[in-house]
Amino acid sequence: MESNVKIEESWKAALAAEFSSPYMADLKRFLVEEKSNGKQIFPKGPEYFRALDLTPLDKVRVVILGQDPYHGEGQAHGLSFSVKPGVRSPPSLVNIYKELQSDLGIAPARHGFLEHWARQGVLLLNSVLTVERAMAASHQGKGWEKFTDAIIRAVNEQEHPVVFILWGSYAQKKAAFVDQSRHLVIRSPHPSPLSAHNGFFGSKPFSKANDFLVSKELKPIDWALPVNPEIQV
Repeated sequence: MESNVKIEESWKAALAAEFSSPYMADLKRFLVEEKSNGKQIFPKGPEYFRALDLTPLDKVRVVILGQDPYHGEGQAHGLSFSVKPGVRSPPSLVNIYKELQSDLGIAPARHGFLEHWARQGVLLLNSVLTVERAMAASHQGKGWEKFTDAIIRAVNEQEHPVVFILWGSYAQKKAAFVDQSRHLVIRSPHPSPLSAHNGFFGSKPFSKANDFLVSKELKPIDWALPVNPEIQV
C-alpha cells in the first residue's frame, strides 16, 4: 500500500513490519476491489495517512483517538473529528468547541479544519482509516484496527511523555495498554450529542493536556484555530 500512498518517513520506518504484513495486503485488496466495484471511499487515497504526514512520530505530544472517518460527501480528509474548509462542523466537533470555550475561553471556530492542531503535534487518529460513502462503520474489521494499534504502540514507546485523550468507551478500550506511569491518559464520555452531557462537558481535556505538557517542560498546544482555515500557522 505504501507504493501509491504518501506517508511521512518516521512513520514509514516505524510501521515497516505492518506494511509488509499479510493483513495489510488483504486490506489493500479489499480497498481495490471496493473501488473497482464502483464504491466511493472516504477519504481520498492520498489522505489515508494524513494524520501521520502532518504529525511525525517524534513530534507527537497529544493523541486524540476517533473511530471512523466521516462518511458524508466532502467531509473526511484523514484527521479524526476534522472536516475540510467550507464543510459544516459535525455535532461532535461542535461539542468539542463548546468544551474548548468552557475550558480555555477559546471561542468556537467558524470552521472544522483541525490541521493547526495536527501541525503542532496533536495526532488526530481514527481507529479505522477508510469508510464507504453513506455507510458508517463499513470498513471495520478489515485490518485497519491492527494497523492503528501499531501506531498507538509506537507512540506509547516514545521516550518523551505524551497525552492520550480518549473520548468514549471505544477509544478507551483501544488504548487500554498505554503506559500511564509515563504518559497522561484523559478519559471522558464521547463528545457526541448522545453522550456529551454525561461527563464530556466539564472534563477540561485541553487545559489538563497543556498543564501536563508544561509540567514535563514540553511546549503546550495552541488550541485556538486560525480564523481562516486555509492559513495554517
